[in-house]
Amino acid sequence: MTQVPEQAIDRVANYFQVLAEPTRLRILNLLREQEHNVGELAEACGYTAANMSRHLAMLMQQGFVTREGRGTSVYYQISDPTIYTLCDLVCDRISQQHIQQAWPKALATSKKRTVLKRKTV
Repeated sequence: MTQVPEQAIDRVANYFQVLAEPTRLRILNLLREQEHNVGELAEACGYTAANMSRHLAMLMQQGFVTREGRGTSVYYQISDPTIYTLCDLVCDRISQQHIQQAWPKALATSKKRTVLKRKTV
């Protein structure tokens, strides 16, 4: 097995740490379809422009988004669309786990209903 350098592990941890905040995931989701300025993102997420700017700065630092000034506004867009491949992979896995956890409950409920029907007949 290949030994991964500590510096690489730290970079990967920082990458996932940025994604571990729900607001930043909301921002990435909003930017999936089109670019937005700070005000639009702040309104959509229910935060102040200052708070939104802080989250956007972290996303920029990690290379997820870029910004472009236009007049008095700054617009943000996704710089690395492969982030959505990762997000889709995680969402699919969570969905599979949810289904796997739901099956035993559904079967137990179904068996319980069958037993109840037999008793009432």
